[in-house]
Amino acid sequence: MNEQPISFYSEGLKLKGTLYYPEDYEEGKRYPAVIPNSGYNGFNGFYPKLFARNFTRYGYICLGFDYRGFAESEGERGRVILDEQVADIRNAVTFMAHHPAVDPRKIGILGWGMGASNVIRAAAIDQRIAAVAGLNGFYRGDRWLKSIHTYTNWHHILKEVEEDRIRRVTTGHSLRVDPFLYYPLDPSTDGHVNVELAHIEGFGEQASMQFTESIIELNAEKSAADISPRPLFVAHGKRNLLHPVEESQALFEAARQPKYYYEIDGEHNDFMYHDHPQFQALIRELVHFFAAGLAV
Repeated sequence: MNEQPISFYSEGLKLKGTLYYPEDYEEGKRYPAVIPNSGYNGFNGFYPKLFARNFTRYGYICLGFDYRGFAESEGERGRVILDEQVADIRNAVTFMAHHPAVDPRKIGILGWGMGASNVIRAAAIDQRIAAVAGLNGFYRGDRWLKSIHTYTNWHHILKEVEEDRIRRVTTGHSLRVDPFLYYPLDPSTDGHVNVELAHIEGFGEQASMQFTESIIELNAEKSAADISPRPLFVAHGKRNLLHPVEESQALFEAARQPKYYYEIDGEHNDFMYHDHPQFQALIRELVHFFAAGLAV
């Protein structure tokens, strides 16, 4: 895989990214493209690059980038608003659609974890996206938060969010909190994160309380039907304790054909290594899906 650093603008903010090319890339030829998007506190250099490493082997050009406010991309640190990340994805699609090496009719996107709901919503409103895959995501923010918090904690969260809304209006600032205060990791995911991600510069920075509000207001499920007749791929780890498998099942039920569901024999990210057999099985399913969806 060959790599080229790039940048593009999203609502005036300069986002940094990487174009990933197949080893046998030929100048003057147009290629299908896949844009892999990371999840919460994710970075281009981790999962997007991992997916690109595999898709480029099958003749795709990939774009990985860091959302605004992360890594070297411009934007307020700690400001994580899901609607803004959806805008970043759509602007990445624009960048790829006008790249001379990309066939603009053959652009697919995939999202991992929290990024899965982002790509569903982006595809629902952007007809340039020819195929979309959501992996190990959650798709109704209020339902997901209720599922991982006690009844008492849920009402405390609602109170904190309302108080922060008032704070933003009266002071212009949102409260900064631990990024996992209301997004608690299950033990398996927490262990994986501490080994693989915690050392990355910028990981784990405090996030604004407004982030929690944007989760509560998230409803990608109601957008799922709008993707049709373009194809949708939904995959989920059957032992995922961070994002319950019921989230993907509900999204799949709400979507229209053509749609495909794939059960991963794993948890949230225990299999997310290049040589892991379950990851390679997932890649094979995704390659087959995008080959059909992009008419490659």
